[in-house]
Amino acid sequence: MNQNIPPVILASKSPRRQELLTLMNINFRVVLKDVDESYPEGLSPQEIALYIAEKKCRAFDELIEDEIVITADTIVSIDNQILGKPETPEHAVAMLQTLSGRKHQVITGVCILYKQQYNLFYDVSDVLFRVLSDDEINFYVDKYQPLDKAGSYGIQEWIGLTGIIKIDGSYTNVVGLPTEKLYQALIKLQ
Repeated sequence: MNQNIPPVILASKSPRRQELLTLMNINFRVVLKDVDESYPEGLSPQEIALYIAEKKCRAFDELIEDEIVITADTIVSIDNQILGKPETPEHAVAMLQTLSGRKHQVITGVCILYKQQYNLFYDVSDVLFRVLSDDEINFYVDKYQPLDKAGSYGIQEWIGLTGIIKIDGSYTNVVGLPTEKLYQALIKLQ
């Protein structure tokens, strides 16, 4: 059921976001544009996620009126420190060591562009990892190569399945797109 949602453009190369939209029975096409993901200093984690999601969406200003553009940005925050995508496998190991045995937040900012109107929202989920051994962390980084993932992990992968003790909030938000909030926002566009 897609509630007669207008044509959707997903501006994300994330296979996880693409899979979530498919599971939501939303017809979409992927269109990518290069966007500088830098942000001003002094923003909260939620403000950063929204800022980058909106920046990605503004690259689509010239679109036809009857299309919807969806952009998103997911960040991981622990003690107000932002853990973006790791630059090297060693950086991924260090991030996972930081998350080991501790609670962190996953924040996804979403921007929807439709008829020249921007609709911004975010979701926050608290995630708790058990203490991870160095062997487990190294195994995960070697086998799954999480260099394209904020915080160096995918909840749907081995480390999430075996290492996450508790989630408070939306599971799909941790995957990379808060589908519950997205669905409600899309219905309101009609």
